Amino acid sequence: MDFRSQTAEDHHMADGTYVKMSSLLFGVILANAVIMGICEPTQSWSDRTERGPLDVPDSNLLLQNDAVYQLVNTSFSFEQALQYCRGQSSALTTSGVKEDEEGAQQLLSKSNLKSPVWFGANKSQNPTTHLPEQKTVLPGLSFKSNDGYAAVNASFPPLSAVSVCMRVQWDPRHENVSTVFSYAASVFINEFQLRGQIDESKRNHANRKVRLALLIQGQHHPYKAELPIDKGWHHVCVTWRSSDGFWAIYVDGQKGDSGQGKAREKANDIYGDGIFILGQDQDTFGGTFTEPFVGNLTDLNIWGEALELKQVQALNTCSQLTNHKALFRWRDWSLTVHHSVQNVSATLNCPGSPKTTQRLEEECEVFNGRSDGQPQYSSAVCTHTYPFICRGSKEHYLKMKELRESLRSDPSPFMQCLMQYGMTADAVLSDSIDGRSWTSVSRLLNASEQAVLKEQKQLEDRDMVSLMHVLSRAADLPSTANKSRRDAEKLGQSFITIADSLISQDDTSKWHSIKEVVKGPMAVIQTVDRMLSNLNSLLMDDTDSVQIHSHNIKLQVQQKLLSNGSHFPAFCGLDVGNRDCISVSAKNLKELHNNDFRKVTVLNTWYGSVKCLSERGENISLSPIVSDGSQRYVGTVLGSSVISSTVLADGRPVSIAIHFTLQHRIQNSSVKLIPICAFWDFDLMLDGGGWSTKGCTVISSQNNSTSCYCNHTTNFALLLQIYEVQRSVEHEAGLQILSLIGSGVSLCGLLFTLILFVAVGVPKSDRTTVHKNLIVALTVAQLLLIFSDWAAGNQEACWLVTALLHLFFLSSFCWMLVEGLLLWSKVVSVNISEERRMKLYYVLGWGLPVVIVAVTLAATLDQYRAQQYCWLNLQSNVIWAFAGPVLFVLAVNAVVLFRVVMVTVTSARRRAKMLTPSSDSKLHTLDLTWAATRPVLILLPVLGLTWLCGVLVHLSDVVAYLFITLNAFQGLYIFLVYAVYNSEVRNAIRRIQDKRKALSFTNCSQPISFLPSQKSPSASWVHSLPTLSSPESSESSTPMSASTANPLVFKNERFKEDNIVSFPLKPANRSQVVQLTAFKPSGC
Repeated sequence: MDFRSQTAEDHHMADGTYVKMSSLLFGVILANAVIMGICEPTQSWSDRTERGPLDVPDSNLLLQNDAVYQLVNTSFSFEQALQYCRGQSSALTTSGVKEDEEGAQQLLSKSNLKSPVWFGANKSQNPTTHLPEQKTVLPGLSFKSNDGYAAVNASFPPLSAVSVCMRVQWDPRHENVSTVFSYAASVFINEFQLRGQIDESKRNHANRKVRLALLIQGQHHPYKAELPIDKGWHHVCVTWRSSDGFWAIYVDGQKGDSGQGKAREKANDIYGDGIFILGQDQDTFGGTFTEPFVGNLTDLNIWGEALELKQVQALNTCSQLTNHKALFRWRDWSLTVHHSVQNVSATLNCPGSPKTTQRLEEECEVFNGRSDGQPQYSSAVCTHTYPFICRGSKEHYLKMKELRESLRSDPSPFMQCLMQYGMTADAVLSDSIDGRSWTSVSRLLNASEQAVLKEQKQLEDRDMVSLMHVLSRAADLPSTANKSRRDAEKLGQSFITIADSLISQDDTSKWHSIKEVVKGPMAVIQTVDRMLSNLNSLLMDDTDSVQIHSHNIKLQVQQKLLSNGSHFPAFCGLDVGNRDCISVSAKNLKELHNNDFRKVTVLNTWYGSVKCLSERGENISLSPIVSDGSQRYVGTVLGSSVISSTVLADGRPVSIAIHFTLQHRIQNSSVKLIPICAFWDFDLMLDGGGWSTKGCTVISSQNNSTSCYCNHTTNFALLLQIYEVQRSVEHEAGLQILSLIGSGVSLCGLLFTLILFVAVGVPKSDRTTVHKNLIVALTVAQLLLIFSDWAAGNQEACWLVTALLHLFFLSSFCWMLVEGLLLWSKVVSVNISEERRMKLYYVLGWGLPVVIVAVTLAATLDQYRAQQYCWLNLQSNVIWAFAGPVLFVLAVNAVVLFRVVMVTVTSARRRAKMLTPSSDSKLHTLDLTWAATRPVLILLPVLGLTWLCGVLVHLSDVVAYLFITLNAFQGLYIFLVYAVYNSEVRNAIRRIQDKRKALSFTNCSQPISFLPSQKSPSASWVHSLPTLSSPESSESSTPMSASTANPLVFKNERFKEDNIVSFPLKPANRSQVVQLTAFKPSGC
């Protein structure tokens, strides 16, 4: 048949125009049309022609403020109605939506249509089964605490078969593994249990599910049977028999999962005389409860036999099994209930008897208009046909009308090229029902593909809408039985050629001008996903793997039967070196196999470049990483190709973890690029979606590629956050080297200090105890900091290092706070005993950080760690779990330091007046200045106040070097102050030396304690020691004879001449005097 002649006939059918032609030509066309009608499969909507929403009669169209309602007065099945509306970029009207009900009523009145129309369900547009219901009220139990349980008071003989049925309501807030019931015998604890946990892949979805699993005689079966999480009661029944090891889980009268023993031999009976507990797992016989159930439970019944499906269905309808003797009946209420378990009233909506619904088919809702102001609904079999109403956007309607009129009056060059293949604007943009057959759509695709290949010019925005409309119609084509794999491959090839031309359009203004009709380039990718999902069964007709590719797009469909060693090779794009790859791990496939799935189909797609998305930052709402002053945030862009994966297990979509590696498409040495693993969430924004990072994390990153892990399947890409480097490469390298050297030196200093404290036997006191704890916390923190870069390559190790770094750095600051509080207690009288004070210090130094870290982990587990390094996530509020306590510690310690300086200066002024009343005033000024400066130099690093420099790091490189120097060498400073120049440590070392001297001079007649000092008394004794009448003298003196006084005094003098650091508070003349000596030279 001549192609153009056929097109002329199509135009006659669509537009009602008459074409003049010879009678012979008309006969040929008519004969071909009859042949095509015979060859084409009959569909319910092909009986009559229906125009699209732009050409429908006024009586079938209703325009409102922000919506357009179109009545399709042709009988469709429910599924066909859904597809038609989706092809119109609209949706089927929904029950329970007031606007849809009012709009539908106006349309029905306007068109005088008396027939019911399809309406979509409010929860979802999937068909649901409607059964007649009856209400039953039963007593129930509510388990809300971790301690709640109920014990069944019944005697259990050895069981060769058992059935346990109940009705449950699951609490969606409890996401841990829960035990609905557990039966334990004294011989074997894990005899029979029903356990459940919320599906990980659906934790954040509206239709959340609980997966149930049986544990029988110690063997744990997979979590597979699905229990809905909603406010309704759901009937759950589990059965087992020992004859062949068969077991089953039934949910709401349907088999959710089943299995059989590995061996065909008879299994052991369940031991008798056991304990049956509701709501807890028994780790010991009748006790040590774990894994509590949180929710409501009622209608528990237990039988000593394996019930069949028809009996379970009868129980689901609230019927009683009169011919089966139960071991326990709920109505007997023979239970021992824990005090935390509450009694509730359970109202059950029991479905009708299965005898009346044996031939029941899936039913969907139809709208019958309004009566007395109330909408009237009924149910109909979903395969029946009724008219329906599509609801669309008014902006979309007006834009499509404008584009159609424009292409009619002034065809674009691309449309003129299409006309050469026998197409018109009406044929391209038509929404006619007979134009949705496989033949008409494939013909339109072929013509569009030829025009795209011929016209290498940039498409106009009108052409982009036309092609998108063609793709949308093709994406919803059904997989008909009389089409071959070759037909599907040919259609797929044309499809991705057109899609390639669309995503290659790099003019942002064009996409913006048609945003009311096409939601950006990702809408094209969404249609590719729809097409691949619909055609995968045809593509896999007689093969295990199919590939289709164009210049910029590559599709692959793989299918395998699962076994223990099943694995899919990684899918890679068409890039150079095939470095854009995505894969499903063998571990996940093994888990599917363990859950008794038999066949897995993997649909993969690679898009080399989505130019318009790559060059703009729209639809990216990610916050920049907080800069440390060395770089300035510029923006976030799409920095890689887009790669996607969809996994079907036994034909059903499943969401499993995915690993992928993508190359960086932006290479610029003048800026810093931070990769972020992301996926496109079509529901994130109103204008078509946006990039999201939920469930995705960076595994490793190199200069030109990044590997990612995501716990679900969809379309993935790398987002690159661009930062202008404000610090030169030399300075960055210098700061890194200085930081590494400082951390190493500090670590050595801290270790030496800790060894000295332990080895030389420093006298025990609250001050030395605080010093030791601070040193331990800083040592571990520095050690973790040095090895944090190594841990960044391992996800689990990085999580652990991040949590430990958070804990020990927080603990370091808390012990710095304790240092400040201890110093305050020396300056200001605090009437707290040393024992009580140390208990408080331990709680503050170790207990508080543990609580903060634990709460932070529990509250922000998904956002706790940064993607690029092992530290807290700076993009979220998690960082305040560290910054908040640190700022508080610094503020308190600043007040302590100020108080110490004031007391020290006052003490120094009084001493100066007493000792040298006639000295020069300039000398007094120098003494006071030194008295004020000395405690600041000593206490700043110990109290952590050098961290205040971090606020000013961004001002200059000098401040950055100063900040790293002060904090990286903190351990070295502590070693000098607490070890080298610490009088207690030096005295302990000297005592060891003196003891060794005493042992070496065992023949001397004079004891070592009475040896004369090597130095004679000097005038420094007067200046450095209090008078004999002072409290310090009285405290240090002991009742000795005069002959022993001088040697002891010399020995004291000897210690006083050493460089020491101490902060004793001694009352003198009823006023506070603080003697602060540090780095004190002899003779001062």
